[in-house]
Amino acid sequence: MEVDKKEEIASDSSEQVVNPWEVSAKDGGKIDYDKLIDQFGCQRLDESLIDRVERLTSRQPHVFLRRGVFFAHRDFDLVLDAYERGDKFYLYTGRGPSSEALHLGHLIPFMFTKYLQEAFKVPLVIQLTDDEKCMWKNLSVEESQRLARENAKDIIACGFDVTKTFIFSDFDYVGGAFYKNMVKVAKCVTLNKAMGIFGFSGEDHIGKLSFPPVQAVPSFPSSFPHLFPGKDKLRCLIPCAIDQDPYFRMTRDVAPRLGYSKPALIESSFFPALQASGENGKMSASDPNSAIYVTDTAKDIKNKINRYAFSGGQDSIEKHREIGANLEVDIPVKYLSFFLEDDAELEHIKKEYGEGRMLTGEVKKRLTEVLTGMVERHRMARAAVTEEMVDAFMAVRPLPNMFE
Repeated sequence: MEVDKKEEIASDSSEQVVNPWEVSAKDGGKIDYDKLIDQFGCQRLDESLIDRVERLTSRQPHVFLRRGVFFAHRDFDLVLDAYERGDKFYLYTGRGPSSEALHLGHLIPFMFTKYLQEAFKVPLVIQLTDDEKCMWKNLSVEESQRLARENAKDIIACGFDVTKTFIFSDFDYVGGAFYKNMVKVAKCVTLNKAMGIFGFSGEDHIGKLSFPPVQAVPSFPSSFPHLFPGKDKLRCLIPCAIDQDPYFRMTRDVAPRLGYSKPALIESSFFPALQASGENGKMSASDPNSAIYVTDTAKDIKNKINRYAFSGGQDSIEKHREIGANLEVDIPVKYLSFFLEDDAELEHIKKEYGEGRMLTGEVKKRLTEVLTGMVERHRMARAAVTEEMVDAFMAVRPLPNMFE
């Protein structure tokens, strides 16, 4: 069973910790993604799969695929096998609405999911786990619901197709067929197993113990009878960061027992914080200087990059010209690897900077240009999202042309 491997390492405190609530590396070092693949039992996303995506979709793979941002998967090859036979699938991703505004790390799964939706011409469900954040962040029910709606506006601003996309908040939607599936999942998972997968302890309130089935069941098509009536065998593909893997190891373990296909996953690495410590984990919404927010002004972005973005450049121009930058720890280069579309320009910057011909200030200037343009485009798109548009995306309705 897929959950067993995680349970074996859950008690080993000397290992790196990667779960939905905590990401930390052993001895303060880097996250070892190869080790994570081995521990979690997922597979490396290799070039043959990326080439296959390009062939099946007749379009260039997304930059996040080309550069290994999405680096691991579970059964993505089987989804492509089925797609090649003419069998469709649907996408499922989500957001835990704990803050007013999203930072760039929050946008990554949505940017990639939009690409998948357009490339494969498939429907999408987006879960807003306002109930989870109410329980984990000590937010009121009303504040969690408000933040969910505000975050929905940022998600819509990414450009999703309303005729193929259903956004729902747990507080509003859970019930009926969705709740029946939750109960079925809950009956399959013992308390000991839940503690092994998620690290729950006797100090956690029972609300936390009850949540995992809520995040599990959107991967079952019967949870959405208005979208997928009679399509209980429809496959689900989940783009997410790898810290969400525990939820879906549990889900994949119980799915066959309930008569459903195992959901497939395509998983990303973490988007690093601006400071040096960002190399060790992921960007944090709790530290405003660790992140670039979609609400930041051009001045904010420039200031954060210049003051806080950890540089791999040397401490003098002479030394830098002699030995070049350490690209392994340089945050501006890492950010450009996420968001600079031009592959040739990125390789040029890496070569020139790594060999000392380009200085840190020049790299930070280019990053500032890239992120300022990206954030401004998002801000304009977000300003155009009306309350009526949010209502349209969140309305429980059929999507008659969702596979076209």
